[in-house]
Amino acid sequence: MLTPGHMSGRWTSLFCLLSVLCALFTPAVSVKEHDFKKCDQSGFCKRNRAFADQAVASSSWHSPYNVLPESKSFKDGQLQATILKTINDNGDTVRLPVTISFLQSGLARVTVDEEKRQKKEIELRHDSKARKERYNEAEQWVIVGGLALDKGAKVTYEDKSQITVQYGPTSNFEAVIKLAPFGIEFKRDGKTQIKFNDRGLLNMEHWRPKIEPPPEPEKKEGEAEQTEEEKKEAEKKEEERKANEPKGEDESTWWDESFGSNTDTKPRGPESVALDISFVGFENVFGIPSHAGPLSLKETRGGEGKYTEPYRMYNADVFEYILDSPMTLYGSIPFMQAHRKDSSVGVFWLNAAETWVDITKAAGSRNPLSLGTSSKTTTHTHWISESGLLDVFVFLGPRPEDITRKYGELTGFTAMPQEFALGYHQCRWNYVSDEDVKDVDRKMDKFKIPYDVIWLDIEYTDEKKYFTWDSHSFPDPIGMGKQLDAHGRKLVTIIDPHIKNVDNYEVNSELKSKEFAVKNKEGNIFEGWCWPGSSHWIDAFSPAAREWWASLFKYDRFKGTMENTWIWNDMNEPSVFNGPETTMPKDNIHYGGWEHRDVHNLNGMTFHNATHHAVESRKPGEHQRPFVLTRAFFAGSQRVGAMWTGDNQAEWGHLQASIPMVLSQGIAGFPFSGADVGGFFGNPEKELQARWYQAGAFYPFFRGHAHIDARRREPYLAGEPYTSIITAALRLRYSLLPSWYTAFRQAAVDGSPIIRPMFYTNPTEEAGLAIDDQFFVGNTGLLVKPITEKDKNSVDIWIPDSEVYYDYFTYNTIPTVKGHKVTLDAPLHKIPLLMQGGHIFARRDRPRRSSALMKWDDYTLVVTIGRDGKSAEGDLYVDDGSSFDFQAGQYIHRKFVLDGAAGAISSVDAEGRDPKTVKEGEWMAKMHDVTVDKIIVVGAPASWSKSKEVTVESEGKTWTASVSYTPAAKGRAAFAVVKKVGARIGADWKLVLP
Repeated sequence: MLTPGHMSGRWTSLFCLLSVLCALFTPAVSVKEHDFKKCDQSGFCKRNRAFADQAVASSSWHSPYNVLPESKSFKDGQLQATILKTINDNGDTVRLPVTISFLQSGLARVTVDEEKRQKKEIELRHDSKARKERYNEAEQWVIVGGLALDKGAKVTYEDKSQITVQYGPTSNFEAVIKLAPFGIEFKRDGKTQIKFNDRGLLNMEHWRPKIEPPPEPEKKEGEAEQTEEEKKEAEKKEEERKANEPKGEDESTWWDESFGSNTDTKPRGPESVALDISFVGFENVFGIPSHAGPLSLKETRGGEGKYTEPYRMYNADVFEYILDSPMTLYGSIPFMQAHRKDSSVGVFWLNAAETWVDITKAAGSRNPLSLGTSSKTTTHTHWISESGLLDVFVFLGPRPEDITRKYGELTGFTAMPQEFALGYHQCRWNYVSDEDVKDVDRKMDKFKIPYDVIWLDIEYTDEKKYFTWDSHSFPDPIGMGKQLDAHGRKLVTIIDPHIKNVDNYEVNSELKSKEFAVKNKEGNIFEGWCWPGSSHWIDAFSPAAREWWASLFKYDRFKGTMENTWIWNDMNEPSVFNGPETTMPKDNIHYGGWEHRDVHNLNGMTFHNATHHAVESRKPGEHQRPFVLTRAFFAGSQRVGAMWTGDNQAEWGHLQASIPMVLSQGIAGFPFSGADVGGFFGNPEKELQARWYQAGAFYPFFRGHAHIDARRREPYLAGEPYTSIITAALRLRYSLLPSWYTAFRQAAVDGSPIIRPMFYTNPTEEAGLAIDDQFFVGNTGLLVKPITEKDKNSVDIWIPDSEVYYDYFTYNTIPTVKGHKVTLDAPLHKIPLLMQGGHIFARRDRPRRSSALMKWDDYTLVVTIGRDGKSAEGDLYVDDGSSFDFQAGQYIHRKFVLDGAAGAISSVDAEGRDPKTVKEGEWMAKMHDVTVDKIIVVGAPASWSKSKEVTVESEGKTWTASVSYTPAAKGRAAFAVVKKVGARIGADWKLVLP
């Protein structure tokens, strides 16, 4: 059978065409699961799972890892020691340095390395350029702060068996380090929260030389038989070889491993790291995106309603991914949290290699003093990575917001996007010409449908050569860009990491001549297959390669682009059509001599980072915040852009799955996320399309997208009543953009999720911990539960508290009971959206065609009076929506308070800033003309009916504003509207209530 490596010329083009056609016309039934490994097909996962089975099954099991007592030392918040791993029955050991760091942030970090490897050179077959030591550079890419040591940490107890360290901002955290066998128990306020190696599953596969069994000597005619001495020498060598093989293990995948038609060579041999981490008393664990399953992670060792495979983190191009599965997807964040009524904790597993996580749960024994109730379930997790260090951060909470904030301090908070990025994005594979783009733009205006961005997939290029345009279909990209710019709209073009390997293509020539491409195991430029056919991949780990990459985006090189052109990074897992599991061979070599296996999950992030830098620097003084979308990601990717959940399908199940997937991204520190609205593959029925837009209006990243084979489905093509329903959802999104932007600001400052699951907002309510089909938007009090089922005209919303709730559209007071569900009517035109009492949020109510055209519009404030009948509060953040001037204080951040006792609604600076300390720039000066136009008070008391006007006080002036009052009737709350308030949005003001 011919393979890509055997073909050239027109046969290469034919193969590429056939590959693409095969991809396009594969029936949309299910992902080809056999193209991706299961645990027992991954040598290191299989070995570690077998290791775990052996340990758990044996009542006499003892972990072979013990701390050498005389090696331990503690200084300035850091404990260092040496772990001895016993590797055979002869008592031979391997030395593993361990460092336990206690940080000022309250985190603890546990790092285990392998002592400098034996001086004897590892046999590097094929003249491999791979580095010998374990990969130790993930921190350079991921960690941006929070590593300062807690020099106030102290040893409070020590004996021959353990050492206890007290640490944390209030010294209420403890780490009990057990020496034999090695393990750690993390406590808060004296109660155990997390245990390391409690079940004895710690396993670091140490380096060993490869000892080939001696070949049978070829017996020559007349040659004497092997002497006894020679036989003994051969047997001795064989015993030495077996001594280095862990007992009961299969050596067959130590030095190479085959899957399908690919063989992965392993010049360093087996080097996996594994650890069991137990969350004591926690039944629910969350995180480790991305997977198409529930928010509360399932068990993985079989049984009814459970998975049989571990969760896998190995970024891959998973064609038409299946639902309710632990199989790998496009990106990975190895950050897990556990939550219960009175506690939130977490761990961050800093390892960029292929990683698997098993999850099991064990119920506690019955407590005779607890009146028949059982003690809480403990969740056991087993983390397994192919290579690298064992490097784990421990978070002891106690609240969900403590976990996300500390994680953000460690890996960075989400980048503050331009405001247009929060609007609606219109995309498909592919708009066929610049005239097609302009026609879509005109028709969106004709039908009065707001949008901000239109996207171009790979077909805009000249034969899949990035940084070029197809001169026949896109002869005038500048004219296209100018038409979009006239309406405040943007263009996004796709740029992938694979570079077409063809002559007379300048980018390819430079990539090769400068040696900026990923290399194969022989040290030559790696050649693989993707959309262009034969391709090379930029190695974005190289600083010089990143600077070269940045040069390609400058306007004089990427001709046809303008200041309103932004970028989409796809296929950056990386996707390699003819590679193992549709990705890059693990024995490829990156900058610094590291094997691809060591950095695989980082790869997409490095490319995303390189593109972010390129866009930011494409013109001196441009000073615009970049917008770059990525498909592959890792911890820290949130610092440089947005992500989407990949190639979903136009099915109800995929709409339903999108909500826990996006929620999972948010709690894992990457909240700027969304799913392809309408589904990428297939053709959604009209009801599904409408419901998906209603859900998508509440994704942080809101984009409609479709496959090249899908029918055109721009909103104006849906027909009535669907076009009107979709348009209403889009207009709702645009009216709420001020509140969305405020939520993004909070995420950028403290790591808060933008859309928030029930366990985050109401962590004391155990019944809500696993709910993943409804959520709050920022701090607005807006509670939404999208309809995700066919022919569904009502919805049950779980109420997490005793507050009053109002219907967003009708102001009806919803009869609710804390901890119970309430049923709401939700015909096709209706989004189930409630307003929680006690909040104030901002809108802009004038319909516009794009967010740019709303920039100087006045604001509406919506006040939802709480159950106490007299209080509410909220905030609003505003800046110029595009530049970095906010970093110099050029922003408005207001806090709004309704104080019924004081009889006023007021606005003050949310951060207590003195306006005299901020020198106003052009944007802030122009904002003097932007005011609060009206205030809607839902749940207004009857006393408001007695007055037709209220007094407004601001900036030394006093005036009146008119009030209209509508009394309560037929379930609807009373409400009042204060019109033409007239106070500057950026000024202090007070509205005196009737």
